[in-house]
Amino acid sequence: MNHDPAKAAKAAKAAKAAKARALVASLLFVEASVVFALAGWLVVLTFTSDSLAFLPFLGVLLFALLGAAGLAACARGYRRGKYFGRSPAVLANLIALGVVSYQVEAHLWFVAIPLAALAGTTLIAALRAIPTDL
Repeated sequence: MNHDPAKAAKAAKAAKAAKARALVASLLFVEASVVFALAGWLVVLTFTSDSLAFLPFLGVLLFALLGAAGLAACARGYRRGKYFGRSPAVLANLIALGVVSYQVEAHLWFVAIPLAALAGTTLIAALRAIPTDL
């Protein structure tokens, strides 16, 4: 049997990169699901309230749905081995960490802690899953 160490090292490196991409893709799908659930909550909250301001509701709903779709597109790209979603994923998680600071100021710890954990984990995973061979 002919065993080439260079090919084995390259295969091990590719397997490690695939695991990193799969982790980032999974975390991004979780984030997309959370944003989509928030959009659904917004719809329920709007129709159960006493008043309805349609245009602001529509704007926030479209923003949430486009955000969830963008995160899902980034996740699909990562899952396929493409890295076009890395920059939007990093940016979205930096924004989420900024939102955490507002949640902390409002003493909404039950929102801030899980959001910080998810955004921080996804941010670190996305930054670590940087390709070396393009």
